[in-house]
Amino acid sequence: MKPLRRSSLFTDKGVIALFVFSARRWFRRAAFMILLVLATFVMYNGCRVLGQWIVPADPYRVPQGAALKVFGSSSYAVHEPTFADRLRLFYWYGE
Repeated sequence: MKPLRRSSLFTDKGVIALFVFSARRWFRRAAFMILLVLATFVMYNGCRVLGQWIVPADPYRVPQGAALKVFGSSSYAVHEPTFADRLRLFYWYGE
């Protein structure tokens, strides 16, 4: 029978012959995974906090002071625009 090399995992019969576990390699892999999970957690929560900071508290509140709400139904409208008027306006603005 031939002597087994360290890198060889199989013998002539096809059975697993030798396992060499490197504790340093597994420690580096575990440390990398822990750092990856930690960085993902920090990034996710940072984006979530930033998103909550950007969004106004209540975007649908009634305007205060001299501000006017610019959309919604108005009681002083002369006529409701027809579909053709809205289409013409759409093409006129080019949107």
